[in-house]
Amino acid sequence: MNNSQNYVKLEMDARSENVALARVLVSTFIAPFDPTMGELSDIKTAVSEAVTNAVIHGYGEAAGIVTMIVTSETVPNGKKIIIKISDSGVGIENIENAREPLFTTKPEMERSGLGFTVMESFMDSVEITSSPGSGTTVSLTKTLQMQEQ
Repeated sequence: MNNSQNYVKLEMDARSENVALARVLVSTFIAPFDPTMGELSDIKTAVSEAVTNAVIHGYGEAAGIVTMIVTSETVPNGKKIIIKISDSGVGIENIENAREPLFTTKPEMERSGLGFTVMESFMDSVEITSSPGSGTTVSLTKTLQMQEQ
């Protein structure tokens, strides 16, 4: 890793109360880059959705670990933020179905099925890798534009 990059890794129990921890960590990580309130809110919302998906859909009632890795790199006119949220849970059988608005595997929990849609609307890119029985990794990318001084 060179001077234009930064990196942090968090491993947490797959518990709903740890969603707030993930939000605080990513907020603290990007604060030195002077994000706009909109950029900060967008990233925190996308992280919340991804970590919640790992907890609810990846593990359900089972114990497990959710890993969040946040990196930044300097790009022309800003900072590129890459957030990878991984679990070793049940995985996603059909990623394209899971990306469809209103699709949910937990209707009994009154899940809205909008998690990936929300992530995609707030981030520059969302990549999902998964296989049944092997877990899921969601990669969220957003470039923070350099603010005029």
